[in-house]
Amino acid sequence: MTNYDGNDTIYVRELGIDDIAPIYHLGEELFTSDLYPYLYRTWDEWEVIGLYNTDAEYCLVAETDGELAGFILGTIITKTSWTYGYILWLGVSPKFQRRGVADKLVDKVVSRMIEDGARFMLVDTDPTNTSALKFFNRKGFGNVRQHIFLSMNLSKHELYGRLIDYEHQKAERAGYRRSRPAIRARKPDSAANEIILNPLVKSQTNEEESPI
Repeated sequence: MTNYDGNDTIYVRELGIDDIAPIYHLGEELFTSDLYPYLYRTWDEWEVIGLYNTDAEYCLVAETDGELAGFILGTIITKTSWTYGYILWLGVSPKFQRRGVADKLVDKVVSRMIEDGARFMLVDTDPTNTSALKFFNRKGFGNVRQHIFLSMNLSKHELYGRLIDYEHQKAERAGYRRSRPAIRARKPDSAANEIILNPLVKSQTNEEESPI
């Protein structure tokens, strides 16, 4: 289904298989490690592919003149008597920001989730993304709860150091084995040949000389 507003050229439709790569690359452009480390860590092509396979009706694309303007990826979560609508990803191309793209995407996915029984909506974003927070507040989202993520640099962990030392020693041992010349079998000399052949000659001689 496609929505068209006569005042502009922004279309909203369901995600198609050919949209997966462009959406992924737009997400790479938006969710960078410098700006949003957590979003960067969790954004990958499987986010798009997985939701396309399981929740295509809540994965929408906004486009104008055939060009990708933005996307929204959502899902429905059912817990006993509660049904939640969850917006996992919302992205708008910098070229089309402040043109109502995000509004159209959110309004459409919210209406679909209400039709499918959702009575509660969830969305999360990086706490430093103030523009997203203002946008969702304006759309009626509130009751903010912060989730704290902790991290540890494993290169500073003692087990990491032991592993690196072990791998270095392993590589050195492998290099030492490769550098040693192969042991070649010594070519038998003539004396050895005689030793091998003489018993046969003697045997024949003995048989000729032995009495009948």
